[in-house]
Amino acid sequence: MTKAIRQLAVTGERAAANAADEFVADQMKSLAQAFRAQAEVMKKNKKNKKKKK
Repeated sequence: MTKAIRQLAVTGERAAANAADEFVADQMKSLAQAFRAQAEVMKKNKKNKKKKK
């Protein structure tokens, strides 16, 4: 799941680079950043879950 979210971030960054509208580009960059943050949270939660066992 984390890998898929990171892939979405990469796709969002590519879309931002190709966007003609500056507003849309900023939105896509923000979305990519949010995806990366979510992936990090999921990774930390998975590590913590393994530690508890």
